[in-house]
Amino acid sequence: MSYVRTGAPRRATISDVAREAGTGKTSVSRYLNGETNVLSLDLRERIEAAIKRLDYQPNQMARGLKRGRNRLIGMLVADLTNPYTVEVLQGVEAACQALGYMPLICHAANEVEMERRYLQLLTTYRVEGVIVNALGVKDEMLKPLGEGGIPAVLVDRKVAGLDADIVGLDNAEAVRAGTQHLLERGFAEIHFVVQPFEQVSSRRVREAAFREAIDNALRAAVADGAGGGGAGQAPRLQGQTVVLDLADPEAVIRTHAALDLRIDAAIDGSGKRIALFAANAPVALSLALHLNSHYGSRWQDRVALMSVDDPEWAELTGITTIRQPTYAIGYRAIEFLHERIDGVVSPIREAMLPGDLIVRGSTAR
Repeated sequence: MSYVRTGAPRRATISDVAREAGTGKTSVSRYLNGETNVLSLDLRERIEAAIKRLDYQPNQMARGLKRGRNRLIGMLVADLTNPYTVEVLQGVEAACQALGYMPLICHAANEVEMERRYLQLLTTYRVEGVIVNALGVKDEMLKPLGEGGIPAVLVDRKVAGLDADIVGLDNAEAVRAGTQHLLERGFAEIHFVVQPFEQVSSRRVREAAFREAIDNALRAAVADGAGGGGAGQAPRLQGQTVVLDLADPEAVIRTHAALDLRIDAAIDGSGKRIALFAANAPVALSLALHLNSHYGSRWQDRVALMSVDDPEWAELTGITTIRQPTYAIGYRAIEFLHERIDGVVSPIREAMLPGDLIVRGSTAR
């Protein structure tokens, strides 16, 4: 009994091209590597015709490894469901296309163990560099990066144990601007709602900037005798940090309920709305969904919502946001990495880009 082998036809090899062109593999290799000056015009034309007839596609991976370059860039991301990450990826992909790299995207799903496994995997793939937007990688996982030989650039957050260029939002200035906007709109009670921030540098910076802005406003109010308490009295301005652990459903319910009490107390006591300042889009979405469920479609009559990040749904709900330059962040990160791959030696660089305050109805009332 005979069997017929089916499937895709065998791809042409460099040996096939050499045989078709009537020459050796060395000449074909020189042609593919651009060394056409050492080949006669007749030989170049025969090789070109053979490649066309056979539809020969060079194995770029093999060629790259032979030269010590494969043009692969790894990108380790903590949360691919976050709109911020998706938008940064658009800039990463555009820069990779412009500079001739191929990105390998590794989604760790906010799991430290997955981050460790992906870092090992990227090392085995011999990527030329790595973009890191991770949650909690440990020092021992980072040995192959940075000084270990594989250039790395951080996006959004610093990682303990890894000295590398970093690109992201100017978090401190963004939160200061947002808090100042709320103060200027007359909000006397502001809650900064953030995910657990002790282990994530960007969250720490945002939370610290909020506390600093509130402290400065309190000192200014005391000096002016303002704030609703009169000269020499404590101003009525309140600014509090609220931790919303999105990974813990029961904790989310408790935090939502505690905020409901503050919202209701403010409306019943002074008739004024309080403001919730979300540290990022996932937090803002959690708050918006709860508020809409609890208070109905007119929930913004009772509370104002503002967010760092500007997801598409923010315009539909009319919440004020601080838009991050996500595309520019991704593009700049690849540019930094490209320079390091090409051998640039310089002190660690930080590119903290400004955000844009987008004022909408939630805080404009």
